[in-house]
Amino acid sequence: MRIIRVITVIMAVVFALNMAACCGPDTTTTEVKKTEIINQPTVGQQLEDLDKAYKSGAINKEEYEKTKQDILKRVEQPKAK
Repeated sequence: MRIIRVITVIMAVVFALNMAACCGPDTTTTEVKKTEIINQPTVGQQLEDLDKAYKSGAINKEEYEKTKQDILKRVEQPKAK
C-alpha cells in the first residue's frame, strides 16, 4: 500500500509540474508592431465634397475659397517624419 501512495504522490507532482510548464506564464517576449491605418479622403475627394457643399448653399463663396486654399496648401507642404 505504501508503494502505491508513493507512486501516486510522484505522479501528482509530475502532473503538477507538467501543467505548470505547459499552462504557466509565458516567459518568452514577443514584440508586436502596431500599424495604424488612417482612412483619410484624397485631395480630389475633399475638393469634390467642398464643391458639393458650396453648390448646395451649405457654405458661401468666401468659405469655399478659403477651405480650398487650405486643402491645396496641405498638399504642397512636405510631411514631417
